[in-house]
Amino acid sequence: MLDLHGFGDQLLLGAWVTIQLALCSLVVGLVLGLLGASAKLSNIRPLQWIANLYTTVIRGIPELLTVLIIYFGATSVLMSIASLFGYDEYIEIGPFAAGVTALGLTFGAYATEVFRGALQAIPRGQHEAAIVLGMGARRKFFRIILPQVWRVALPGIGNLFLVLLKDTALVSVVGLEDIMRKANVAVGNTKEPFLFYMVAAFMYLGLTVVSMVVVSYLEKRASRGLVRG
Repeated sequence: MLDLHGFGDQLLLGAWVTIQLALCSLVVGLVLGLLGASAKLSNIRPLQWIANLYTTVIRGIPELLTVLIIYFGATSVLMSIASLFGYDEYIEIGPFAAGVTALGLTFGAYATEVFRGALQAIPRGQHEAAIVLGMGARRKFFRIILPQVWRVALPGIGNLFLVLLKDTALVSVVGLEDIMRKANVAVGNTKEPFLFYMVAAFMYLGLTVVSMVVVSYLEKRASRGLVRG
């Protein structure tokens, strides 16, 4: 029996925090990715510039720096804004919120390109057919375009989520009690780095395998009824 010196429950709590962080960041990233892709493909030049600036800047900065900038910088920005309204209390962004923001921004920047490619892969005839049937822009997007975009983009989004899952370990540097943070605390108390880092590695591997199974199921479900040549 593996002896974790009483830190087993703490590691499980860390795994739960990691899962929450990854899922919340995924939701934020998906929204940003769809908005970014729509902006890049729009005919409005300012929206194209904003989307291009967003993806260029975020993809050009290491994820760790993004986490640190959000964690330390957002507090200063919020306090500056609050001081304009006469609010002088200290405002602090928590590690979880900073992690979701940083990882969501990063995921969204990469997802923008995945969604852009998926949107461009939809045949023009699909848009024209929806218009002929009298569908408005909103109904056309949710009933015709989005289901097909989801099917095309899912493999790329799944790969990005696996990367996101491992990037959650970066948020431990700002104090988030995730798997990596719990492992570091256990190592500091027991002086057994190999044991706890290997346990952490297997926990991340387990989460990755489960994620791959879920993504594979979603891909099969999204392809139901698809006739392949």
